[in-house]
Amino acid sequence: MTVLPIVIAPDPRLKQKSEPVKEITPQIRDLMEDMLDTMYASNGIGLAAVQVGILKRIIVVDTEWDSPRYREEGGVRGDGVGKSNPIRMINPEIIEASPQQRAYNEGCLSFPGQYSEVERPDNVTIRYMDEHGKEQTLHAEGLLATCLQHEIDHMDGIVFVDHISRLKRDMIMKKLKKAKDHHHVHGDHCHH
Repeated sequence: MTVLPIVIAPDPRLKQKSEPVKEITPQIRDLMEDMLDTMYASNGIGLAAVQVGILKRIIVVDTEWDSPRYREEGGVRGDGVGKSNPIRMINPEIIEASPQQRAYNEGCLSFPGQYSEVERPDNVTIRYMDEHGKEQTLHAEGLLATCLQHEIDHMDGIVFVDHISRLKRDMIMKKLKKAKDHHHVHGDHCHH
């Protein structure tokens, strides 16, 4: 089990486009397991490879585990049972999206402590390759649809704050930059 360091905004890598995966190697499969370990350790429900500094079109999501953050949001069962249903996706693409929109208070492991309401299609159909190289199609709604769209955005260099007003975005980025500068000055032991 390896928990990888997460890329924290502002960071130029979060604005870059990720490359499609041409071949599913054991290294790619290992990376997906490390991404899941990292996501669970950080109480996240989704993670894109770029968030661990790897510009490949790979995401992992799990909206069925009992994450404390999403329990507060009312998005996860919240029954204290650690069951999980991880989904590993390679080269995912949205092939259908509903005209109905859904607003959700989104956060992101690369934007610690920052949340904002984002509107996205309420349900989507996604085509992807699984970890065995098999093509799959998944129809997702609710929190899973939101999460998958958020992670797929990452692979195109889009972050959730790109969907909100410039004023709100500037405020969030200012806070993160300040936290980052403070961190650099005071070293790693500082967790304000």
